[in-house]
Amino acid sequence: MIASFVFFLIVFLAIGLLSARVRKNTRHDYYLAGLAVPPWLVGLSAMATNLSGYMFIGLIGFTYHTGLSSIWLMFGWIIGDLMVSIFIHRPLREQTELQDQLSYAGVLAYWGGQKFHLVQKIAALLLIFLLMSYASAQMLAGSKALLVLLNWPLQSGVIVSAVMIAMYCWAGGIRASVWTDAAQSIVMVIAMAMMLWVGIDNQGGIAKTIQGWQEINGYLNWFPKDTLLPGAVGATIFAVGWFFGGISIIGQPHIMIRFMMLDDVKHFIRARIWYYSWYFIFYLMATGVGLVSRLIIPEQGSFDAELALPLIAHNLLPPVLVGVVLAGLFAATMSTADSLVLSTSSAITQDLKENGIKNLKYVKGTTILVTLIAMFLALHGSDSVFAVVMFAWSGLGSSFAPLLIVYVLGGRPSQAVAIIMMCTGLAIAIIWRYLALQNHIYEGMPGILGGLMVYLISAGLKRLQQS
Repeated sequence: MIASFVFFLIVFLAIGLLSARVRKNTRHDYYLAGLAVPPWLVGLSAMATNLSGYMFIGLIGFTYHTGLSSIWLMFGWIIGDLMVSIFIHRPLREQTELQDQLSYAGVLAYWGGQKFHLVQKIAALLLIFLLMSYASAQMLAGSKALLVLLNWPLQSGVIVSAVMIAMYCWAGGIRASVWTDAAQSIVMVIAMAMMLWVGIDNQGGIAKTIQGWQEINGYLNWFPKDTLLPGAVGATIFAVGWFFGGISIIGQPHIMIRFMMLDDVKHFIRARIWYYSWYFIFYLMATGVGLVSRLIIPEQGSFDAELALPLIAHNLLPPVLVGVVLAGLFAATMSTADSLVLSTSSAITQDLKENGIKNLKYVKGTTILVTLIAMFLALHGSDSVFAVVMFAWSGLGSSFAPLLIVYVLGGRPSQAVAIIMMCTGLAIAIIWRYLALQNHIYEGMPGILGGLMVYLISAGLKRLQQS
């Protein structure tokens, strides 16, 4: 088990370090890979970065408890993601090159030639806060698996992932992250497919698996019983809420940076084919594993459902294949964590300081510092991967998706309105979660709508003043 796990870790590290052979010692190359990443690599990297340790740990745990109704996460996430990608990705890539910006916040601040320095700094502060908590959750996800499968202390997985991320991000920056993502995405898909196959086989085949689900009261219901409003209205709102989860992807700088690095705007269709085909297959298999895990490990007491996948891997697979599953889980966590670390580093070095830090040694040093802080937060933070990831995802989407949508649709809010849009969206998402309403409606929905409403109100007031 340890041998196969370590083998894959060495492969990932070697690929990341090899990227240094083609690097250029510039900030542009370190954060954007020279805007020269081919579409297949963009697609695989975006998929691996998006479908993080949250899939292996958080989603499977959520599906274990909620049953078939968790399928709306997949439908909403993918459809929302696809719809916004059609009109967001290309303008974002074009503005990245036109404005010669190295960061996500920089592109938002300089969109269309404007110079909103305060927007850039406030966006950077919001990004640092949300991305750091997100990165710590990814490191924690891998550690949970090591605790179950190898009986290693929870701290060990956090430290291992932090050290590896620091090494190859120092060596190759975003290019190292993208290269390792491609290898990690393959291991992730193999590991999840293997777990789904073995899980169904353990139950005696597909027919008996379905029969087992039917015997659990309400487990195959399409919608949860405790929706905010009764009947079809509540069910519809629940499903649409997760659609906003997909829309939230345009507020995730660690994912959007992949599409900002595409070598040619004419290649977006090819990049999407790679991205969405792998995305759909992997998400569907992860949901299936979550459902099957409930049959293999019946619900009991205070069982932590986020440990379901490593537990069934340990019970059903020979050690060498358990190592492969563990490597797939670790691959998922690192493919996201390294991207989050680099996006945070970019916010600190390129957005907080006027014109950015140019010395590459300071830039790389900041990346190492960010990794260490994320490691510290993982060692002392929340133990729920799903909750932390959902909070960070909805916070990022609520803060930045409304502004980006308005920009692409031709709106030009003032700097003050842009700032109010970002802060309002985030505040609504936080309040929604504080009131524990996220189980009824995903908090990104009211957050994004709130940010858009700020713009519509400001635009309406402006027209009244002009008239």
